Amino acid sequence: ALDADAVAICTSTDTHVDVMVAAAAAGRAIFCEKPISLDLAEVDRGLAAVEAAGVPLHIGFNRRFDPSHKAVADAVASGFVGDVHLCNITSRDPGPPPIGYIEVSGGIFLDMTIHDFDMARYVTGSDVDTVYATGAVRVDPAIGEAGDVDTAVVVLTHESGAITTIDNSRKAVYGYDQRVEAFGSGGIARSDNFHEHQARLGNADGFGRPPLQHFFLERYTTSYLDQWTAFVTALENDTPMPVTGADGRAPLVIGLAAAKSRAEGRPVRVAEIG
Repeated sequence: ALDADAVAICTSTDTHVDVMVAAAAAGRAIFCEKPISLDLAEVDRGLAAVEAAGVPLHIGFNRRFDPSHKAVADAVASGFVGDVHLCNITSRDPGPPPIGYIEVSGGIFLDMTIHDFDMARYVTGSDVDTVYATGAVRVDPAIGEAGDVDTAVVVLTHESGAITTIDNSRKAVYGYDQRVEAFGSGGIARSDNFHEHQARLGNADGFGRPPLQHFFLERYTTSYLDQWTAFVTALENDTPMPVTGADGRAPLVIGLAAAKSRAEGRPVRVAEIG
């Protein structure tokens, strides 16, 4: 028998659902890294097993637990921003992953932008109705040869009427660029980039800022710790998981709609995906 209260699924994406089904059958609480799967039918198989077993499930969308991003979402939820009109998300990596990874990642929308799709739902507090996506190869021709793009813009129309714009790049020469903004009838809330430190240094050439934090492990260290705390706290207090299976499914559906939109050159309603 499995001598554990919970199972953390941090294996390769293609193994997530099989492990999830086994953990659910064993009656264990589950933490599963995102995405649950690149195949929507597999996601539904895993979620059905969890529901049938009645076990807690948390999906590892860690950026919800970043203090700055969370402050933006809280400003919306509290009414400070008013009715949300626009949500703008910038997510640019300092460099692309190996081509071998890109070939099996599911593409930029399911690998990279999926975090932003979750952030859009989290910040606006509204599900997505329609997706329009475009993309190009502007960083490395090898990425295009692998069947993907490295530069993309996605426009989401939410059920609330709010509009989210997302821009992605696999290579920002100045560093890891992570910004989230919510603009509405009552005000604005914005999460800006983090630098290696907050000191300002100046000389005869003027004042400068230190470099941006290198990549996701540095930028989102606190969020990784806080999501585990939230998972354990929910288990201890028998309260709902902060990021549910439905929260894990929705960004995949949006990502599949984005891929379809780019391929067909038209807006795609998420209802077309399932």
